[in-house]
Amino acid sequence: MTPNPIDALIAEKGILLADGATGTNLFAMGLEAGEAPELLLETAPEKVASLHQQFVDAGADIILTNSFGGTRHRLKLHHAQDRVFDLNRKAAEIARSVADKAGRKVIVAGSVGPTGELLQPLGALSYDEAVEAFAEQIKGLKAGGAEVAWIETMSAPEEIRAAAEAAIKVGLPYTYTGSFDTAGRTMMGLAPKDIHGVAEGLSDQPVAVGANCGVGASDILASLLDMSAAKPDATIIVKGNCGIPEFHGSEIHYSGTPELMADYVRLAVDSGAKIIGGCCGTSFKHLAAMRHALDGHKDPQSRPTIETIVERIGPLRNKTADKSGGSDARRRRRT
Repeated sequence: MTPNPIDALIAEKGILLADGATGTNLFAMGLEAGEAPELLLETAPEKVASLHQQFVDAGADIILTNSFGGTRHRLKLHHAQDRVFDLNRKAAEIARSVADKAGRKVIVAGSVGPTGELLQPLGALSYDEAVEAFAEQIKGLKAGGAEVAWIETMSAPEEIRAAAEAAIKVGLPYTYTGSFDTAGRTMMGLAPKDIHGVAEGLSDQPVAVGANCGVGASDILASLLDMSAAKPDATIIVKGNCGIPEFHGSEIHYSGTPELMADYVRLAVDSGAKIIGGCCGTSFKHLAAMRHALDGHKDPQSRPTIETIVERIGPLRNKTADKSGGSDARRRRRT
């Protein structure tokens, strides 16, 4: 097993800043709707390198490779399923080249997103096939210099576990995050408080677990309260969207300002997160504000309540508050 770089850097710095959005920023650089971001690794590697460089310049401690859709199942949609190893290796190599010249420690995390397939019995994909597909991807990421497998935006506990097992087989430490976007749970029903037990019984446990994407900054902070209450000593990741997506004509814009994302960082620290970043809509400017907020928040405040989060960040879109400062994950009709 490759040594775990995350614990070492947390021991040095206390709390780590992960990067921002990959897709949103690549679209701003010219990626067309419907195109696979992973194919830019071959057609426009300089754009991918620029993405990583700007996040490093903004202060990121962890950069994620441009490989979210890098399994054979996702790449098949773009007739690239025979290039899984090469594309993922290239993704890690480009990120590695940027990290190595940063002048400080920057961790290269190999992004591993869902396959897009449903596992048996709901779908056709078997657990063993999922492990095999994830292992194929992670082998490429490891060969290119990724230090950790960053399993993200997951909905099904079984798929998280398959990706974790693949990382263990390949010999990379791993993290995983769920997307709690359906009445406070993942689409497949996993609650934030239950995220810690998904890899129970595997030979190697995750370096960190948590949440990414989802609905907005307020909701991911509510999920964080649930996760940190369930296991206060866990290393928890939050990588929240930059506010709420809003359509401006045919284009999606995110409502979060740099000031809002800075306050999200302060609240995330106070709520128990050890790794904080941004997901959809989070630009280099947002991340720079987040770095500044993190560096200036040396004395964490008391654990916030849901009411405090709503007052400072905005209303919950996905949950209802309970009286304990956690959240109520009861399913309700989305409006």
